[in-house]
Amino acid sequence: MEALLISTGVVALAEIGDKTQLLALVLAARFRKPLPIILGILLATLFNHAFAGVVGRWVAAALGPDLLRGVLGIGFIAMAVWMLVPDGYDEKPDRAPRFGAFLTTLVAFFLIEMGDKTQVATVALAAKYASLVAVVTGTTLGMMISNVPAVVIGNGIAERLPLKLIHGIAAVVFFVMGLFVLLGQGIGMPGHQGLHPMPT
Repeated sequence: MEALLISTGVVALAEIGDKTQLLALVLAARFRKPLPIILGILLATLFNHAFAGVVGRWVAAALGPDLLRGVLGIGFIAMAVWMLVPDGYDEKPDRAPRFGAFLTTLVAFFLIEMGDKTQVATVALAAKYASLVAVVTGTTLGMMISNVPAVVIGNGIAERLPLKLIHGIAAVVFFVMGLFVLLGQGIGMPGHQGLHPMPT
């Protein structure tokens, strides 16, 4: 449960004002078809984050618990700093789409998530927690919590949110997680302590 809640929370916060949310706004304005766009976001995120989660589990198995603790601790702190860097989206909204709303969203979201903050966070969280399913479910749910309102409500929601404050909260969460890991007090699943290396 902890892996699910942490994964959901940090990704939902990180996504607000991110380029993927801006993409959701652009697609909603372009197609005026919320349901196919939401389904496209869901499937693209599941595919992308499942891949990231598998990479995270491989990293955990390859590094071992001691080296992994240092890498994850520094990685979470780096994510905290990255959260404070403004994001942007340079897609031109007047460009005519070649495909329908669902396929355009599916392809666009999968590609734009490659190397994004939330994909990197999924890799780190999957290496940290024992349950890959909980992490991927949580990060996907966080994406949907952030992006579905952008699709349904439109551009007005993004203009009223204090993005710096929200990203600051996400940065604090990642920073605290990084400190816990480095100090050997890793946030783990109930009944377990520290990190969860993959069985060999």
